Amino acid sequence: MGASSQDLRERWKTFSKCVCDGARLMVGQGDYQVYAAHIRKTHPDQEPMTEREFFRNRENARFGVGNRNGFRCC
Repeated sequence: MGASSQDLRERWKTFSKCVCDGARLMVGQGDYQVYAAHIRKTHPDQEPMTEREFFRNRENARFGVGNRNGFRCC
């Protein structure tokens, strides 16, 4: 018995999200929704960064912005 088209779409959607999440992690860009949920759960007194702030924070961490060791990608 074959899977329904709805089931296949859901499986494809889940697979695609996993691939995209993996690609983001490989380049140092975490999932904002996971970050925001973590902050709300473990630090309820803190406001999570906006999505733009989160992206910039991860970019700065990846390329060593503000790092006194002088790391540069290129």
